[in-house]
Amino acid sequence: MRRFFFFMAILFFSALFPWSLASAQESGKQIKLKVTSPAFGNNQTIPPKYGCDGANVNPPVKIENVPPGAKSLALIFDDQDAPRGSYVHWLLWNMEPSVKEIKENSVPEGAIQGMNDFKKNTYGGPCPPTRPHKYALIVYALDVPLNLDPKSGKADLKKAMEGHIIAQGQIMGVYKREKRK
Repeated sequence: MRRFFFFMAILFFSALFPWSLASAQESGKQIKLKVTSPAFGNNQTIPPKYGCDGANVNPPVKIENVPPGAKSLALIFDDQDAPRGSYVHWLLWNMEPSVKEIKENSVPEGAIQGMNDFKKNTYGGPCPPTRPHKYALIVYALDVPLNLDPKSGKADLKKAMEGHIIAQGQIMGVYKREKRK
């Protein structure tokens, strides 16, 4: 009988006080990263400099609230309005969890760039053919570094991250091509 009450007490207190990140994940609660850019606000226009009409360089990105259990960070930047549902412009993984900022036109030291839908291991800026498109820049905090070939694409990255995401956050941007002369 004492064991029963002891067991019930443990269950009760573990439900009230999820002490670890694993407990938070199991309960469906995930820590939220804060992802921002000094170049554009959430749901705001991405400046032409970062698209195919400009310098075609990656925008600066700031990352906050990385949980202590993170072992690496990953990033997916893709077109949410592409005809096939997504068009990948930039993939990064194995960024150090201490990375607080990705500077304009740069990749954090040690990070691996995956294969985007331009079939390149680089950043490829927004370049929608007609109307404005929405772009998601999502950063993931993972509990492991990833062992992926640089030829890997978004599907490979997402599969490798399964079960390892302990936090994530995003910023959305809108890009419209400048009028061509």
